[in-house]
Amino acid sequence: MTSLGGEGGRPEGDEEPRDAATLLDQVIDVIASAKTMPLSSSVLISRDEVLTLLDEALAALPEELKRARWILTDLDAMTEQRRREADALLDEVRAEAARLVSRTEISRQAKAHAERVVADAEERGRAILHEAEDFCDQRLAQMEIVLDRLAKTVQSGRARLRPRIEPAATDLEGDGEDEGAFFDQDLA
Repeated sequence: MTSLGGEGGRPEGDEEPRDAATLLDQVIDVIASAKTMPLSSSVLISRDEVLTLLDEALAALPEELKRARWILTDLDAMTEQRRREADALLDEVRAEAARLVSRTEISRQAKAHAERVVADAEERGRAILHEAEDFCDQRLAQMEIVLDRLAKTVQSGRARLRPRIEPAATDLEGDGEDEGAFFDQDLA
């Protein structure tokens, strides 16, 4: 039989509390080191010593369970906090991704709009150029008609003046130049 001395199986002067596992180990040691009874496989153990150790172990269990529960509660709280942080981070990442997608979409839409504006401007420019060319062509055609009429009027006027000028030119010059020559008004 193992005696730890003092009341309750504690060594005298030992004031620090022992945990349940240590106390249960001591119970196992007491039972394992107990002396066997002669001619039997039964052992003699100190009932008071084993009961005292088991009572102390039972008394220590609630405190250890309470600490374990606090640790589990802290662990649960920490896990919940990490989950909330992860959810917040995931929300931020999703928002950033949405912003980037939105920015890309806006950029794509702006580029498409710019391309449409440029194409419309080029088309309008070609239309204005064609309108200007048509306008110039119409004005030149009108001017050609006017100039043609003017040329015909000039030719008609010259044709009328030719019989009057030619005999006088021959009389004045008398040198026998070609009668179909151009009339020079400075000589007349």
